[in-house]
Amino acid sequence: VQLQASGGGLVQAGGSLRLSCAASELTTDDNFMGWFRQAPGKERELVARIAWRAGVKYYSESVKGRFTISRDGAQKTTYLQMNSLKPEDTAVYYCAASACGSLVIADYHGWGQGTEVTVSS
Repeated sequence: VQLQASGGGLVQAGGSLRLSCAASELTTDDNFMGWFRQAPGKERELVARIAWRAGVKYYSESVKGRFTISRDGAQKTTYLQMNSLKPEDTAVYYCAASACGSLVIADYHGWGQGTEVTVSS
């Protein structure tokens, strides 16, 4: 699968952005879609994950209650609605697919170039 993330930009603290992740195709290797982020000097982290069929969602503690992950099967697109943004949310955001939906980054594939989110204070 090839994935393309978009929708990043510059926003003030407290603002909102919606990221999109378009998939070229979906197979049984892509049962789950995850959103990740990597801030400068930090490791990449999983922030949200969704199962394509069942819609079961996972959120990291750092974004729970502020971010919402969703998917549109017909469009093969996953979304990440980000509300109440904080400066510490500043990072490059990536989407990737997983067959098993683990929380381990190494289990994900289809990484694209990512989209940059900058939250100013």
